[in-house]
Order: sequence, then C-alpha cells, then structure tokens
Amino acid sequence: MKTSVSQRLLLFTLLGAGLVTSTSALAASPRVKASINRAESPDRVRESLILPYAFSTETMGLNLGVGGMIKGWHQDQMTLGATAFGGDVSKGGWAGVFNYRLPSTERWFVSAHGLWAYYPDQRAYAGGSVVPIAADKPLPGSNDSSPEQYFEADGNSNWFDSRVEYTLPLGAGKERGMLEYQLKDGLLVSEPSGGGDWNPLDSGVTVAMLRLFSRYQSFEFESQKLDGDFSAWELGLLYDNTDFATNPSYGSRQWFSYSSAIPSTVASDWDFWQLSASKFFSFGESDYAHQRVLALNMWTGYSPSWELEVLSDGSRMVRHGAPYNEGATLGGFTRMRGYDLNRFHDKAALYASAEYRYTLKYNPLEDVHWLRFLRLDWFQLVGFVEAGRVAPEYKLSTLTDEMKFDYGLSLRALTAGLVVRADLAKSDEGTNLWLMVDHPF
Repeated sequence: MKTSVSQRLLLFTLLGAGLVTSTSALAASPRVKASINRAESPDRVRESLILPYAFSTETMGLNLGVGGMIKGWHQDQMTLGATAFGGDVSKGGWAGVFNYRLPSTERWFVSAHGLWAYYPDQRAYAGGSVVPIAADKPLPGSNDSSPEQYFEADGNSNWFDSRVEYTLPLGAGKERGMLEYQLKDGLLVSEPSGGGDWNPLDSGVTVAMLRLFSRYQSFEFESQKLDGDFSAWELGLLYDNTDFATNPSYGSRQWFSYSSAIPSTVASDWDFWQLSASKFFSFGESDYAHQRVLALNMWTGYSPSWELEVLSDGSRMVRHGAPYNEGATLGGFTRMRGYDLNRFHDKAALYASAEYRYTLKYNPLEDVHWLRFLRLDWFQLVGFVEAGRVAPEYKLSTLTDEMKFDYGLSLRALTAGLVVRADLAKSDEGTNLWLMVDHPF
C-alpha cells in the first residue's frame, strides 16, 4: 500500500487550519464563497490553531512538522495558513492566504499559496518530451504504458498558485458575493443555495476565475540533474447549483476552463480545455444515516497543441504537450485514486466516477471533550468506483476502449465546516491510501 506524502502534509495543515471556505486551495476549480456558522459555536468569529505533527514513510523516513492557521483576522472569511516540515533528507514549507476580499468590493476575492519542498525518490511517469521513445515501446504515461516506465530521484518540487475569483450577480449570489450557510450537527438548516431548476439566473451560484500558476521540479540523478519549470494561466467558469456547496446532497455542478502556458516562460507552448459535470441524488434519511447520497461525476480534457513527432529512425517525441502533471492527466487523489499520482497523461482524457455517500448519525467523538477543538460534526462512509482513459486523440470510441478501472472505500468527516477524507483505492497496479481535504468532486 502506498500513501501520498505531499498530500498528507497538506492534510495536516488544512485539518489544523480549518480552511472552511478555501478548499479550492487544493483544486484548480473555484468554489462558492461562503461562511459556515455552526449552531454549536454561534459566537466563534476568529479561530486559530497551531498543530505539531509527525509522519514516517519508507522513502522519506521520520519527519516532524508544525502547521498553523488563523481564520477571521482582518476579514471574517479570510484565512491564513502555513506549515513547515523536515526529516533526514526531506524538508519543505507551505504558506497561503485565502479568500481575501478586495477593498471596497463585494464580489472580488483573491487567494495565493505556494510550496517549497525537497523530497527523496520523486517519481515521474514521463520522458516522452525529453528523450525519443523507441517505436516498439509505448509512450510513458500512455494508456498502454507499463507501470515500470518512470524515472525517480531526489529533488525539489516547488509551486505557486494565485487566483482572482468573481461571484456573478446571479441566482443565490444576486444580492451578495459571499453566502452564509447555517449548520446544526453538520447539516444545512438554512436556505439551500441551489438545487432547483437548472437556471443560473434564478438558482445556484456562478463564479468566474482567472488563475496564474507555476511549477519547478528537479530530479538529481548520480550523473546528471534533470529539471524544468513552467508558468501558465487559466480562465474558467463554475456553475454550482447544489443545496450546500461544501457537502452537496442534491443538485448539480459544472466547471469549464481553458489553460495555456505563458510562452516567454517555457520552451514549449501548450494549451488545454477541460469540462467537469457532477450530479447529486438524495435518498433521504434512514435509521442510521442523516443523509444517503449518490454522487456522479464526468470529467474530460483535450490539449489541441499536443503533437507526436516521428523521427527518421521511427522513434517518437511529444511536442507542445502539457507537463505530465497538468492537462489530460489521470491518477492520484482526485481521479483514478487506485493509481499513482499523474500515472497517465496524453493528448485527451475521459473519466467517470460514482460515489455512495452515507452520513452516519453515530459520532463516536461527540462526547470526547479534549477533541472538541476539532469541531467534528459527522463521519461519512463512502464506496466508490472509477473508470478512465487517456488517448492520443479525442475520439469517443478510443476513449471508451480498454479503460482503466478502480474501486475503493472512504472515511470522511466534517470538521469545522471542512470535509476531510481518507480514501483507500484498489486497481490492477496496487492499492493507494490518500489523505486529503474536500470531496474529490
């Protein structure tokens, strides 16, 4: 079983930080801007926490760290968070500010966060854009590629992400850019923000986003150092027509965006289109569950710039393709969780998932006084299945042929208005345990 280390670090930080309105810190798409008020702590305005932690893995050894946050300082919805960790070889730090509302505005929000880290044994299922791939071998990361087609070495993994988001004056956001959700026992008791007829003018929340992001990664082999960096921008639009954006029980959500490299910062131009659509069905309450929800998601992406060049000896190289950890990529904590992070990537991708979310009435920590600082309202049991495929062309017959499948179980909790999860997923290449914040969709 493999565990995602970098995601675990962010989990510790965000768990401690209680980033109620900033789960988009870990996702490219924006989120509905909202404050969450718990009936159990009605007078709480400013929240802060410092949380030491430790973890140990086969590749990183023992690491010690500390994370901290402050929410409600300067602006009620704004959150500041940071963490630092270190071990024998590994070390790093992350910091961010989320949902800062620009002065004298109602609908404009800014967020920015970044990570500097050095990891042992970083793995990349890549290389087709760096060295020629022989004609008799599949491209690394392609649907037919071997799980042994990767390179691995110590090195840096640094990134920075900033975004400006605007809540359009439509639907539930017509009067104000920041919604307010009222919860009791972690369940919505105030008016839902969506879930009615699919009509952005009357129901749900629409958010536009401009994102600027960059990444640097290095691999330090014994004989050489391989590194690369890029900067890019993304423009997207989210329509969230669910009842409760943080933990939907009914309604739908759509996300559409276009991203492109900033030409002066990279050796190769690339661009990428993506569309995500989710639907939620409520089966109501039962003897043992507050909620029973079927959640469905479809995601697809396409990179028009991606080209495959055939050299004179028959070998091939990828030109103008997005980096292996961007674009039409599957594998990791969001899509195809039974596979390694960024295991598959190509010109096009298609993905589908179904989850059954069962929110328990029983909360074993409810009366544990020394854990009340977590403000944990409920646990949720989830079963899920996933199917996905990457391909060198956007053709439905190709994208639905020889798809990859995985399945798994998840334990989730709502703590201080933030969903946290531990997903255990099984595929034909092994079993992964992902510790993460927010639902995958």
